[in-house]
Amino acid sequence: MIITISGMPGSGKTTVARMLSERLNLNHYYMGAIRRKIAEERGITLNELNRLGEKDPESDKVVDDQLIKLGKTEDNFIAEGRTAAHFIPNSIKLFIAVDLEEGARRIMNEVGDKGNRRNEEVAGNVKDMAKLLKARIASDKVRYKRYYDIDIFDPELYDLWIDTTDMTPEQVVSQILAFIDECQCA
Repeated sequence: MIITISGMPGSGKTTVARMLSERLNLNHYYMGAIRRKIAEERGITLNELNRLGEKDPESDKVVDDQLIKLGKTEDNFIAEGRTAAHFIPNSIKLFIAVDLEEGARRIMNEVGDKGNRRNEEVAGNVKDMAKLLKARIASDKVRYKRYYDIDIFDPELYDLWIDTTDMTPEQVVSQILAFIDECQCA
């Protein structure tokens, strides 16, 4: 079974992917870590890398090539990344959504608890953080439309679209597992 997970910043994608990985005994590949490392090596934030990516596809290409390789060489894994469903079409395609302000609150809480390991621009309050996330989503839309002619925020690309705004990670995982069981995708 191959599961791809895309979604909005702060939606809980990584938490859900890790939990599913444990429950289903699948490897978890986190594409965001690759992009965050590229940004860190360049001494910039992830948002700055995304803006550079609007003119230069190289940082996206590194991740996308990894997704293509995974889709061709492995079975039984979870790939978490914005373009994962596009590059691994033979997967169970999940999108994890969240209200922007709730996503901003979650990110700010994580940064407060663990420090800025996310390498993101962080605002002083939730409303300003939501504005940064909105800009990040806009940048993602520009890049992926330009390079691949896709809208990664189009629900039609996914088998299951979950809004996690008012859900715990356990509830999200339960809903995904029920979907997989019901569709007999495994």
